[in-house]
Amino acid sequence: MRKIIALAALCAAAVVRAQTPAATRFDLDELTIADLQQRMQNGQETARSIAQKYLARIDAIDRNGPTLRSVLEVNPDALAIADSLDAERKSGRVRGPLHGTPILLKDNIATADKMMTTAGSLALAGVTPPSDAFIVARLREAGAVILGKTNLSEWANFRSTHSSSGWSGRGGQTRNPYALDRNPSGSSSGSGAAVAANLAAAAVGTETDGSIVSPSTSNGLVGIKPTLGLLSRTGIVPIAHSQDTAGPMARTVADAAALLAAMAAADSADAATRSTRRPAAADYTRSLVASGLSGARLGVVRNKLFGYSVAADRIAEAAIADMKKQGAVIVDPANITTLGSFGDTEFEVLLYEFKADLAKYVTWLGPASPVHSLKDVIGFNDAHRDQEMPYFGQEIMTMAEKKGPLTTPAYVAALAKNRRQARQLGIDAVMTKFKLDALVAPTGAPASLTDLVNGDSSLANSDAPSTVTSVAGYPHITVPAGYERGLPVGISFFGRAWSEPTLIRIAYAYEQATKHRKPPSFAQTADLTRQ
Repeated sequence: MRKIIALAALCAAAVVRAQTPAATRFDLDELTIADLQQRMQNGQETARSIAQKYLARIDAIDRNGPTLRSVLEVNPDALAIADSLDAERKSGRVRGPLHGTPILLKDNIATADKMMTTAGSLALAGVTPPSDAFIVARLREAGAVILGKTNLSEWANFRSTHSSSGWSGRGGQTRNPYALDRNPSGSSSGSGAAVAANLAAAAVGTETDGSIVSPSTSNGLVGIKPTLGLLSRTGIVPIAHSQDTAGPMARTVADAAALLAAMAAADSADAATRSTRRPAAADYTRSLVASGLSGARLGVVRNKLFGYSVAADRIAEAAIADMKKQGAVIVDPANITTLGSFGDTEFEVLLYEFKADLAKYVTWLGPASPVHSLKDVIGFNDAHRDQEMPYFGQEIMTMAEKKGPLTTPAYVAALAKNRRQARQLGIDAVMTKFKLDALVAPTGAPASLTDLVNGDSSLANSDAPSTVTSVAGYPHITVPAGYERGLPVGISFFGRAWSEPTLIRIAYAYEQATKHRKPPSFAQTADLTRQ
């Protein structure tokens, strides 16, 4: 959703439980997807034993202990699926690098199984989608074990101007595992908190503006917001087709790349995936080169993207120095002159598309859906105010409901203007001018405190890199870059459409040279005694 670099977690009814050493120890702690594959290959683990360990971890950390509330439900068929994949492995069939690997899905990604797909809203509770989302079918084909659904900002944070990120009527407030009173940020907040806390090997989030990269930076993760059209949106509860995409959230660049590769494919039901500019299927393992920064030309975008957080600036400057040590050619500054010129019109476009796209999605659900339009959702929320609106309302939904069709001249003009400002006059222009491989900027400020009275507030800039990349539909990767008082901060790499292989190469090289990722401590609050 629309920016979402926000605040943090705490349901009013929550009891803050003290951290205990037993709650944080875990046999699979920080293991990569490759590590898990190696364990299954040598017989140390099976897909079943790995799934069982993650399920026990969810019970200990998410439902009890620190009580993160990052997982809405677990898949009752997870162990049966793991058993079938173990049988395949025993017979000599291994589907690929995800075979038997537990993956969590954001609860706006449809699964036609015993789990619900609700976007966090009770309005969709009990509805079984007619089929898996396209990317879910791809993951199942790749041998992933769909372990469960993660909590999120309800309706991907496109409901209220005063929302608390990570809160949903169905799941309550997700909490940040690095400091429990801080926000996990973004609408993919549950995916971010869960992967950070080692509740699964990796997760899938979605982004309209910031909702993959923001919770990734706030939870010490790698997040990839891909080029619009690299991944299908079929079967995903929408905000806006001109900006929506799913993407991986993982503890390493290699894991995120493996998950991205498994999901990427053209879909006949999603026209954006059939672009003539779309490259052939990529083997992102070729981009995992430790020397990938050597000779790379990186432009530092200083206007608008620096100056809102002393901590983010300090960490970004150190990251840029590290890139230079690894042989990168730093062009500083490489400013995007159009930043700040499409904020209001971006929101207008999202309002128009949300009304139209949501209507298509609930129609796809069929007559069993209790809501059949945005107007119905608004009515449901009004009728269930105590459950759905105890802290904030639905002003954004009511604004969207007043919008006309997608043929409205104001919408058409705003969409065209935004794309021109973000693409041709924005990212493309500066990269051409300086002959750049990628652009660099801090992803966002450290996580803010959760505030269910006032809603989200943050030092995050209204023109964070997520806005220009989301409006353009261009790729964006964030990687852990450091900490401020125990709170993670990421560095962003972004560039032209379809440049994922280049960005992954640069991000991987930076990650391998610095290795900033540290598991969370489940502290009650930020450590104010240190930076």
